[in-house]
Amino acid sequence: MGKYDFTSIIERKGHDALAVDQVGAANGFMPGGPKDGFDVIPMWVADMNFKAAPSIVEAIQKRLEHPLFGYFRPREEYFQAIIDWQAKHNDVKGLTKENIGYENGVLGGFLSALRVLVSKGEKILVHSPTYVGFTGAAASGGFTFSHSPLYKDEDGVYRMDFEDMERRIVEEKIHCAVFCSPHNPAGRVWERWEIEKAMALFEKYQVYVISDEIWSDLIMPGHKHIPTQSVSDYAREHTVALYAPSKTFSLAGLIGSYHIIYNKWLNDRICAEAATTHYNSLNVLSMYALIGAYSPVGEEWLSELIPVLANNLNVTKAFLEQYKGVKCTRVEGTYMLFVDCTEWCADHGTTIEDVLKACWDVGCAVQDGRGFHGPCHFRMNLALPLSRVEEALDRMKKYVFV
Repeated sequence: MGKYDFTSIIERKGHDALAVDQVGAANGFMPGGPKDGFDVIPMWVADMNFKAAPSIVEAIQKRLEHPLFGYFRPREEYFQAIIDWQAKHNDVKGLTKENIGYENGVLGGFLSALRVLVSKGEKILVHSPTYVGFTGAAASGGFTFSHSPLYKDEDGVYRMDFEDMERRIVEEKIHCAVFCSPHNPAGRVWERWEIEKAMALFEKYQVYVISDEIWSDLIMPGHKHIPTQSVSDYAREHTVALYAPSKTFSLAGLIGSYHIIYNKWLNDRICAEAATTHYNSLNVLSMYALIGAYSPVGEEWLSELIPVLANNLNVTKAFLEQYKGVKCTRVEGTYMLFVDCTEWCADHGTTIEDVLKACWDVGCAVQDGRGFHGPCHFRMNLALPLSRVEEALDRMKKYVFV
């Protein structure tokens, strides 16, 4: 029995939770609502259904004791918390506060970087399947992706197709790539040699990289996150790395991400671009939330969380793959499972729409995978108590995979 609570079922309905309150909303992004008699088990949008680490709540509560919330500058403790966390968890050396910049969310930083690095009409290299947030943000900013498909090797592990990447860079005159590490939705934790090979290719053609590393703390046992910037001098100077405590500690509602950029010219340009919005500003309570998260208690809480997530992922993967034609990614990082129903649908004369509706009808609020370039897939959030996971799987057994 651990020190922290990952078993209690917290009622989220009516408590500002998109994951529950928006199920059944008239929006193609949301899962459909359940039939009468079934409650919602939120397994779509990527936030957790666990109590926040107590150090986060305590840090916010302590700040609330001082009843003034005027203009402010980030405290030294904020920058030092990031520096110490990156050093301990990612072996990052030489990071200073001058390399760190605030972002109103990773996608905000992503767009600021694109505006600096990409000219209108140019394409941006990204791997497919693709995080739906990248796709939507790029489209809203007037940018276009060139999707280089990942492929599965003989062990079913997603790999980069370096030949396809190079062909696209050359033929489409690409100067910027978006790298997702760990990969969402595939769940890959890239090995060092893979990142080195990708960065050598980018160096060959002078391609800048935007590396989304928001999932970098949620690494399953047996794997290790390698920061993109750490693999070469070129990577260090030509990569915009984006981080946040939001996925690790379920703080998305507080807003607060940060970038790490070592190249001063690039850092100055991206900070200037972000400043043009006049709202890319750190929230005082978000600052304290990060300080509380990146603390010894937050670290201890995370060390207990990882085995819980790993077990949920393993239990669910084993359950789903007992059905012939249902295939799951081997999740090495993140708490999302990407489920391929292509063969199962073909064998049963059905469609992914039918699978999704059957899930949603009984409150298994999984996410449509087609927005992630998974043509017959769904994405499944497993950051919730095991009892809820087991209930969802029981409903799938009775009503979905029959």
